[in-house]
Amino acid sequence: MITRRRALSATLATTGVALTGAGLTPLLAAHARTPPATGPAPAPAQALDKFQRPMPLLPVKRPLGTNGKSDVYVMTMQPARAQILPGAPTDVLTYDGHFPGPVIKARTNRPVVIRQRNRLTVPTAVHLHGAAVRPDSDGDPMDVIEPGEDRVYHYPNRQPHAPLWFHDHAHHLEAENVYRGLSGCYLLTDATERSLPLPKGRYEVVIALRDARFDAQGQLAYAMGDRGRNTLLANGVPYPYFQVAARKYRLRLLNASNQRRFELRLADGGPLVQIGSDGGLLTAPHTTDRIALSAGERADVIVDFARYPVGSSVVLTNTTGSGPAPDIGEVLRFDVVRTAADPSEIPDRLRTLPPLPRPDAEREVVLRMDEGGEHPGAYIDEKVYEPGRVDARIKFNTSEIWTVTNANARAEHNFHLHLVQFRILDRAGRPPEPGESGLKDTVFLAPGETVRLQAVFDTYRGHYLYHCHMFEHGVRGMMATMHIR
Repeated sequence: MITRRRALSATLATTGVALTGAGLTPLLAAHARTPPATGPAPAPAQALDKFQRPMPLLPVKRPLGTNGKSDVYVMTMQPARAQILPGAPTDVLTYDGHFPGPVIKARTNRPVVIRQRNRLTVPTAVHLHGAAVRPDSDGDPMDVIEPGEDRVYHYPNRQPHAPLWFHDHAHHLEAENVYRGLSGCYLLTDATERSLPLPKGRYEVVIALRDARFDAQGQLAYAMGDRGRNTLLANGVPYPYFQVAARKYRLRLLNASNQRRFELRLADGGPLVQIGSDGGLLTAPHTTDRIALSAGERADVIVDFARYPVGSSVVLTNTTGSGPAPDIGEVLRFDVVRTAADPSEIPDRLRTLPPLPRPDAEREVVLRMDEGGEHPGAYIDEKVYEPGRVDARIKFNTSEIWTVTNANARAEHNFHLHLVQFRILDRAGRPPEPGESGLKDTVFLAPGETVRLQAVFDTYRGHYLYHCHMFEHGVRGMMATMHIR
C-alpha cells in the first residue's frame, strides 16, 4: 500500500516541480506492503470454487440530517479488512469501512453536502464521476485531502437522473487507491425516472464489477499495468451467486475496474434489455444479447427471469479481455428460487432528449501510449499531464464537437470528460449503437478508432479534467485540463 512517506518521496523525486506523468511509475509499482494477515493462505484465483457465496447488496448510505434544503452526509475514508477470499482477510481502503463503498441515493434539485474525512496514510481527492459540480468540489487531482484532514464537497444535483459513482482522484495515487477499494455509487433520480413503471425496491440491484489479483496471503497485489488481475468480483465477492425471483429485475451495472473491459452476456444467450447508460435512461429500450463496459462506464439493464423455471440458474458471462477463460469467462450466477408478482413494465419510450445545438467549435484530441518498454509513457495530444497547464480553452455556454482518436495499434483506451454529459455522434464514421445513443461521460476507443462526440458547456466555469479512464493510463500522464471561461 502507498504510504504517506513514499508519496512525499515521490514529490521530492520531481525536484520540486509539479508532478508529471510517468515519473512515479517505478515507485508505484514497488508499492509498500502491509503486514500479511494470519491464517491459511487462500487458494489461487483459478482454484476458487465458483458460485459458493451470495452476492451482497451494497449498503445504502443515509444522511445524518438536513442543512436547509441539502442532505448532509459524513463519510470516513479508512483502512479495513474484508473477507474477499476464503481464509485470511484482505486489507482494503474504504469509504466507511465498506468494500466496495456504499450507495448514496440523491434527487435532482436537492443538494447533497458530504464531509469527507481522510483517516488513511495517503492524500485523497473525491471525484463524483459524471456530475456537474463547481471546480472546488470536482476532486481535482492536485486538490487533495491530506491524511487526518476533512473536506466538504457540495453536489447541487441540478442535472437529470444518472447512475453516477465516486472514487479517488489524487494524482499518481488514484490507480492504487481505487484498486484497493476507494469507490462507491451515487444514484441520482428525478421525476422523469420515478414516473416510469420500472422494477424498483428489492428488484433494483446495483452491481459493481471489477477484477483483482491476490498474493499468497490473500492480499490485493498491485503493480502498474498488471494484466494478471484475473479474479472477477461482483460487489466485492469473487464469482458469487445471486438469488432472484421469476420476474423482471433492474440491474445497475458499474465497471469499477482500473483497466479491464467487460462484455457481458447471459450464458444461454437470453435477452438483455438496456434502458440506460452513463447519463441516465436511453430514449427507448434496446434489446441485445451483450453489454460492453469499459472502465468507468455504467449500464442500466433489465433481465426478465420469468423465462426461467424456479430451481434453474443462468450465469452472467464475460467474453472479452485478457486472462485464462476459466477465470475471466464467468462473473456471477443468478439462481431462480421463487415466483413473485411483477407489476413492472418496460415502456416503449423512456425519456426525451433535446436536439443538439449547432456547434460553436470543433477540436481534435489524440490519445496515445508508448507500446513496449517497462514503463511506457501516456499522452494526450503528445503531451504528458502537467497540473496548472491549460490544454483546451472553451467559451462558457457553447457547444463543441470533439473528435477523439486512439492512435495506438494495440492498446485500448477510453475517454472521460469531467463536468459534462455528451452525445456520441459517430464511431469510426458510423452512427452509435443504440446502447451508446443516450447521454454519456465515458466512451471506449479500440486501437486505431475515432469517436466524435458533442457536449454543451453551460453549467460551471473553471478548470476541469479530460482523460483516459483506465486509471493507470492517467497516472502515466494521459490527462489534460480544459478551462471553461
